[in-house]
Amino acid sequence: MKIAFIVGPFPVLSETFILNQITGLLVRGHEVHIYGCKPDDTSKVHPDVEKYQLIERTYYIPEIPKNYFLRFLKGLAFISTNFHHAPLLLQSLNIFKYGKRAASMRLLYSVIPLLKSQPYDIIHCQFGMYGIEGMILRDVGAIKGKLITSFRGYDISWYVKACGEDVYDDLFVKGNFFLANCEFFRKRAIKLGCDEKKIVVHGSGIDCSRFTYKPRYPHPDGIRIVTTGRLVEKKGIEYAIRAVAKVARLYQNIEYNIIGDGHLKQQLQQVISELNVADKVKLLGWKNQKEIIDILDQAHLFIAPSVTAEDGNQDAPVNTLKEAMAMGLPVIGTLHGGIPELVEDGISGFLVPERDADAIAEKLHYFIEHPEVWEQMGRAGRVYVAEHYDINRLNDELVEIYQQVVMSHDELRKQLPKASVASEYISLP
Repeated sequence: MKIAFIVGPFPVLSETFILNQITGLLVRGHEVHIYGCKPDDTSKVHPDVEKYQLIERTYYIPEIPKNYFLRFLKGLAFISTNFHHAPLLLQSLNIFKYGKRAASMRLLYSVIPLLKSQPYDIIHCQFGMYGIEGMILRDVGAIKGKLITSFRGYDISWYVKACGEDVYDDLFVKGNFFLANCEFFRKRAIKLGCDEKKIVVHGSGIDCSRFTYKPRYPHPDGIRIVTTGRLVEKKGIEYAIRAVAKVARLYQNIEYNIIGDGHLKQQLQQVISELNVADKVKLLGWKNQKEIIDILDQAHLFIAPSVTAEDGNQDAPVNTLKEAMAMGLPVIGTLHGGIPELVEDGISGFLVPERDADAIAEKLHYFIEHPEVWEQMGRAGRVYVAEHYDINRLNDELVEIYQQVVMSHDELRKQLPKASVASEYISLP
């Protein structure tokens, strides 16, 4: 199949779930093109970006000048140098139909990378807002194919709160099919108006073969605890820091390493200083996958303290938690978003309420006092992740979904009257 991925910034180190799908499709012999924008930071990229030469498959939206006059002149130059595409480009400026997207010329700039594209079997939009983008680009005539949108977290939580519960109304009608990375977000999409027959749960997978399992036992040098995640409110890292500080009063030989970066770095560093645990809690910054694996390999426990942010942003079952579980780490997660679908409370780890540093500290204390449960919980976590989130199985499932969407669409077209088939408003499952 020929597949287009519509994404935001690409590649992004924190979005391995998109990368895993792209490389999985390529390995299975499918053609994949990626449409997005250049990320701000390209200093660290996943090794698969180079291995599969993904930049060569990526078509970037031209930089949009902030000055509107310059933006207009640059847009006019694009139209004049691509005069044979003028009808399409001029359609993207239809402010009566496309409103601010057309008036700001953002739609015009989004069309430009697609000028040489051929029809696709599948247009897979990663995140709901890019589903809207894909819908409009298809409506303009810039891209052709069956439209599938993946809901992954902030697009079905924060974005809905910011833009209104009707933000996906048109997409739910015109989109061919939808994927949610957990049941929690599938139910939310249905509540917002998505036809339950047009959406299934398709989790974000990891390559379990890259994350070697090993049983965990106490070490004379101390207990190493890890969190991997962006330093943003949704990740709830402050509560884990406070929990570790509380436990450190009783156990001096603990170490807490936090992998990731973000706008809360200074604030979290201040919390660490105020709690006087700078010798035990370290902000390590971004690490590549090999570095993360090395750190997890030496760790004993993992914390994923996600919370619902003030703006409504929520997490799905996060891949960093899956990676830790795949390596045999007992975990502490929160009763938040899709995390309870991943962590089986009392079996592979513990679940605690959001924003409850005392509850995290209590479970850390239990783990430290009962190291005999580490191996059993770690093994249970590995088994669960391998059974439910292995990327190879999920990529096979993704191909099957693509094939069913294409097949059911074509079969239904044969049964519909020609006038109905021509209608752009018919949603084919």
